[in-house]
Amino acid sequence: MLLKTNNILELDQYLHMFDAFLREHLPLAGVYAIEFVLIGVVLLTAYAVIALALIYGERKIAGFFQARLGPNRVGKWGSIQSLADMIKILIKEIIEVDHVDKFLFYLAPFFVIVSSMLTFGALPFGKGLQVVDFKMGVFYLIAVSSLSIIGVLLAGWASNNKFSMIGAMRSGAQFVSYELSAGFALLTIVVLSGTMQISTIVNNQYYIYQWNIINGHIPAIIAFIIYLISGHAETNRGPFDLPEAESELTAGYHTEYSGLQFGFFYLAEYLNMFIIAGIATTVFLGGWQPIHIGVEGFDMVMDWIPSYIWFFGKAALLVFLSLWVRWTFPRLRIDQLLNLEWKYMLPINMVNMVVMVIIVLFGFTVTGIIDKF
Repeated sequence: MLLKTNNILELDQYLHMFDAFLREHLPLAGVYAIEFVLIGVVLLTAYAVIALALIYGERKIAGFFQARLGPNRVGKWGSIQSLADMIKILIKEIIEVDHVDKFLFYLAPFFVIVSSMLTFGALPFGKGLQVVDFKMGVFYLIAVSSLSIIGVLLAGWASNNKFSMIGAMRSGAQFVSYELSAGFALLTIVVLSGTMQISTIVNNQYYIYQWNIINGHIPAIIAFIIYLISGHAETNRGPFDLPEAESELTAGYHTEYSGLQFGFFYLAEYLNMFIIAGIATTVFLGGWQPIHIGVEGFDMVMDWIPSYIWFFGKAALLVFLSLWVRWTFPRLRIDQLLNLEWKYMLPINMVNMVVMVIIVLFGFTVTGIIDKF
């Protein structure tokens, strides 16, 4: 089901007009070339801008939780502190490290950043604002997001540093473990939706009672909580930041990296936090769909808020929740972290998916119950 209001603030209509203009004046190859370049530039720009915003946001939120001000010197309320840090890291010297595997050492950051970028490009940021829309979209998200662990392991191995190696091994165990729970949580919603295509999953959540977290009720809520915990662990955020436990491993797997190489790891970590929130928003919370309750006047007002505002607003709430968790709980030990996954979350996840299958088969979803009555 599509939005019924012709909202002048929606961007998809202007993109269609621009595409039609190019097709009228240029051959098809030229149209594709221009659009591919523009899409790449927009995605890279959005990637950088969102990362800078998240870095600033985390510093301010951390300051709030710790009863201090946070950045307040560079720009109004410290608003361009992140920009200053970006300029600094771009011009900072890349220090040559002796006795490292140079090829793998320099290759590792690119695995991390490319994996993050491939996942970022598949998110539906608003109505018509999705770069790729595969029929196996959920499988694609799980697959490409898993590539970053290769970069982490390569960084630890190639650095010839025992602290880096221990951090990489911890990250490998942590990532592989929690990737299972994240995948099962998403597959639970695939069972509910009956499709892996991202656009179809979003379109099926037109009314608020059709949002997967409500439509699937108890199993969907459990899957949502498990996905957020797993995503938090996969992005190495506290209290799951064992691979970068500064008190034990200095900076962990990226200890030997400096300048822009370290910047790639740093940038990807923050964007992965947004990506986890974006996937959770898309799969569980209706994606870019507004809050529709079936009352025409209310729904029309909600439709006038642009779809991309809805998407970023929902994702921002989940990012705030992630930061809240980080600055609330102490760091776990590695045995506690792995026990949480293998002894508790994974078994609960597998039983939860079976329960979801039963609910779907017997029509006990919210929409199924509404259709019966």
